[in-house]
Formats: sequence, structure tokens, C-alpha cells
Amino acid sequence: MTEARRPKDMETHIGNHKLDPSTLMMGYGFDPGLSEGSLKPPIFLTSTFVFETAAEGKRFFEGITNKHGSGGKAEGLVYSRFNGPNQEILEDRLKIWEDAEASLTFSSGMTAIAILLLSFVRPGDVVIHSGPLYAATETIINKIFPQFGIHYIDFPAGASREELDEVMAAAKAKATNGGRVAMIYLESPGNPTNALVDVEAVAAARAVAFGDQAELPPIAIDNTFLGPLWAKPLNDGADISVYSLTKYAGGHSDLVAGALVGKRALLDKVRLMRNVMGGICDPNTAWMLLRSLETLELRMTRAGESAEKICEYLRDHPKVEKVGYLGFLEPGSRQEDIYKRHCTGAGSTFSLYLKGGEREAFAFLDGLKIANLAVSLGGTETLASAPAAMTHLSVPDARKAALGITDNLVRISIGVEKAEDLIADFENALRGV
Repeated sequence: MTEARRPKDMETHIGNHKLDPSTLMMGYGFDPGLSEGSLKPPIFLTSTFVFETAAEGKRFFEGITNKHGSGGKAEGLVYSRFNGPNQEILEDRLKIWEDAEASLTFSSGMTAIAILLLSFVRPGDVVIHSGPLYAATETIINKIFPQFGIHYIDFPAGASREELDEVMAAAKAKATNGGRVAMIYLESPGNPTNALVDVEAVAAARAVAFGDQAELPPIAIDNTFLGPLWAKPLNDGADISVYSLTKYAGGHSDLVAGALVGKRALLDKVRLMRNVMGGICDPNTAWMLLRSLETLELRMTRAGESAEKICEYLRDHPKVEKVGYLGFLEPGSRQEDIYKRHCTGAGSTFSLYLKGGEREAFAFLDGLKIANLAVSLGGTETLASAPAAMTHLSVPDARKAALGITDNLVRISIGVEKAEDLIADFENALRGV
């Protein structure tokens, strides 16, 4: 919450003992004494907040407008486009999972990504990005930005350090009219193939390529598939973690929201842009996310355990070509090396490649009884979709082929149902392929 109104909330330590994030989700950032003793934060459904004095209003607006270098953060509550109690409690809790300095929430994951990018890019600049990306993210970088003189260069998710050095050099050469490399944007695992990016190698290549600059281009990474439980990229060299809170953080397929967590100096620039453009998470959605964060670890752990059992079954099925599950990476491979250094779990979203093409993928999807034929992931219910025909339909065919987004690919997100029931469902659906 705002510093002037910060309550005596739950501390992060008891003596020398550091409390686990899952414990802190129950009360951190909220003082019941400030809300009539309510155990849970009320939903503050208001568009504006009353100032005690005119001088206080001026002081708060000086923060919002960055008059004294506050990074757009006000001392108190001003207006719901800028801040609000529910959003600030949520932001306080989100940053705990990755030990981040700051956090910002948004009305959707794509709003978070768009405002993040707009905060740093200018005409003539270059954005370096990994591939594959979520199709809407790639649309912003590869289709919308070029209309404004902003360039891009990409590399495959599993690129080696040598390949990354070449990409950095090529990106510097591609900048025009005094532009520079404005951002390195990653997605790991990549959607929908589950390919991992070596964040440590990217950070090392950046240090060499741009070490002569006053500021390094920030590294932002979409951590939706594994974060915040199974991957913490801020520890590996990233500056900002990007989240679709719609997915695991929300976890019930009943809201849409996004977040950025990371270095305060960088997020201050994004906050200034958000203050002007809007796009902050609304109070009701923020409250629902506070509810969901209380069970985040329980839900992700259950789904992860079930996914392991289900993938073991699917891997040996005669109608399955392969399973793109992080627990099955080839021993000694570069992907396994990245996984061991960057991840603490294989997650519960994976890619299933059926023998055949679109006809077989559609037959499988149409035969599901428990799993739902729907896009998205990270909910309590199991979801399955065909990326080539749905979420990544707008991606050119040649690029889809290069990234492994084939017609026989089905993306599956395991929920909290009994693993044995889902195996029965998949077995029945595979009979119809």
C-alpha cells in the first residue's frame, strides 16, 4: 500500500526465520484494524479518494506526475486509474514470490506487455526476442511496432551463447537514426512448445554486447507457464518477470489480469506510462486475485503432480508421436541443462504431438469429456486446445513450421482433477483418433 497509509501488516520474518511466500499470502499488506476488523480486505469500489487537505492532494499529485522523482508513486490514494487499496495489497504480495523490489498490476497480461514495451521503445530502436512467443505478443513486436519505425530480431528459445552473441551484434547494427537496442524480451517456456530459454546466457551475452553503454537494455521474461513456483528468472539475470495473472495466479478461469515484477527503477518508468494510459487492474479483480494467491502453491503442486502421471501415460501411447513435457528432456541435452539451472518443477502445461495432423488433433479434442476444449491454462480445470488453429492462427505458416507449432500439436493444461480420471478421459479420446 502507499507509504503514508501502510498498515502494520504481517512481517516477512519471525526473528531470523524468513516466512514462506505461501504463508505471507494470508495477510501480508493488510491491517484488519484499518477496515473495521475485517479478516479479509474489503473491495474498495470507488473511482476517487477524498483528500484531508488541499495540500495533501497537491503532494499526492506531485507523486503521480513524478514532480520530485517518485517514479509515479503517490504518498496516498488518489484516483483508481493510478492506485487503490486492493491493487496495492496485491502488488505487495506478488513481489514476494520472486523477492522482487516492485510489482505493478494490469487489466490483462497483454496490457502489461504492451505498456511495458511502450515504456522503453522509440522509433529507430530494436527489440530482441526469443521464439516462440505468445501470438499476441509477437503481433505487437513484429507487426505493430514496425509501423512506427521500431525493428526487431529474434532467436530460437534454445539458442547457445555463441548464437546469442551473434544476435546481440546483429541487433546493434540494425538500429537506425540514433536508435538502440531497447529491450530483450523472452518467453520461457515458449508458448506452446515448452522450449526453454537460457536466461543466464542471455544476461551474459548482454553484458558483453552492451557493456560500453550507460544502461543495459532490460531483460523482460514472460514467466506465466512456470512462475512463480517453478521458475524465478530474476535470480538468473532477468530484470522483469511478466505474468498473465489470468493463468496460475488467478487459477480459476474467472478473471483476466496481468502483472510485472522486478527492479523498481525499471518499473517506475512503466508506472508513469500506466498512470497516463490507464490499464490498472480493477478493485474487484484484485480482490479475487488476493483470494487465489492464498491457494497458489497448493493448486500448482497438485496440478504438477498429476501432470507427471498423465505424461507418463501419454508418452507410451501408440497414437502419440511425442510429449513436450519438461520432465522428459533428453539427458545431457542443452534443454535439460537449462531446466536444471533455471527450474524447480516441470509444470502442468505441456504439448502433446499426435501421430497425424489436424484431423487427428481435432478428433482427440472433440472426444474429451472431462478436459475442456478451451484456450488458456493454469486453471483448476483441465484445458486442451489446438494452437496452430487457435491461439497461433495469426502466425504465418512458415514461422509456425520453424517453431514446431504443427497441426498435430495439442496444448494441454492439467487442473486439479484426479489424475486417474483424466487418464481415463484421454484414453477414451485417443480411441476416437
